[in-house]
Amino acid sequence: MFVDGALPTDLAAIPTEAAAMEQVGFDGLLTFETSHDPFFPLLLAAEHTERPKLITSIAVAFARNPMNLAHIGFDLQAASGGRFVLGLGSQIKPHIEKRFSMPWSHPAARMREMILAIRAIWATWQTREPLDFRGEFYRHTLMTPMFDPGPNPYGYADIWLAGVGPKMTEVAGEVADGFFVHPFSTPEYVRTVTLPALERGFAKSGRKRSDFTISWPVFVVTGTDDEEVATNEQAVRKQIAFYGSTPAYKPVLELLGAGDLSDELNRLSKHGKWDDMAALITPDLMDAFAVQASPEDVPRVCRERFGALVDRVSFTPSYQRDPQRWADVLHDFRG
Repeated sequence: MFVDGALPTDLAAIPTEAAAMEQVGFDGLLTFETSHDPFFPLLLAAEHTERPKLITSIAVAFARNPMNLAHIGFDLQAASGGRFVLGLGSQIKPHIEKRFSMPWSHPAARMREMILAIRAIWATWQTREPLDFRGEFYRHTLMTPMFDPGPNPYGYADIWLAGVGPKMTEVAGEVADGFFVHPFSTPEYVRTVTLPALERGFAKSGRKRSDFTISWPVFVVTGTDDEEVATNEQAVRKQIAFYGSTPAYKPVLELLGAGDLSDELNRLSKHGKWDDMAALITPDLMDAFAVQASPEDVPRVCRERFGALVDRVSFTPSYQRDPQRWADVLHDFRG
């Protein structure tokens, strides 16, 4: 099992932190599209590391278009020596329409077409065949020499897709190279909903599970002292409550017999009562969603809980406080 960790958002800190994360043993370095661009840190990380994969987890696909993402993916794949992973997610309708001022419709079908369009553009650059992609949502039929970067010496970047519902998950199995399990998932949900949907996608494309990567950004409550554990526990409790307030994620709670909690969390979120929401996350729900263990036990618990389901997990401990201890812990993930 490989383990990935999140890069900081401060661009000035990236060179030092990326090198330190590689040294301590992370197999991949992640960025997220929240309050900062997800691509700039990876360009800096590419310059200051040699081994880890460099992964957007995730970039908002529908905030962009296939040509834009094709160029970004091409350049980061070249700059990183073939280590870039273009991780994409759909976001939700209000953010796409109200925050990004972009169109929203049929997200699973649109995402499928977007990935196919990116690959068609890369194929044109790689083979010099005419660009002729005509879909329902995207149309790319013009590529003149001035805008063609030519073949990438490292080939195509992998494209991984995030999802929760079965439709988007099936798209990942059909056209993507990998899948991000949503943090707001449980092993039971992955077994009963996620994996069957991926298998349906594999069947459409004639692929097997061994051709594919599954990554899970897991909630981990751990620490080197009681204060750090308590801080992590409260942060995870708030994150679970935040995700639980999203109506699209209600099926995850329903599988736990806690569907009514989704409605209550959603109601409280509309009034900004974030602390009240966190207080509703019971110990049983913490056990269902989070790994709670000492640093040395985290690899064993992750392998027992997720090893039969995924290839990679991600979390970011406070490794700076005791780098050697965490280097030993991260090494144990592969033991």
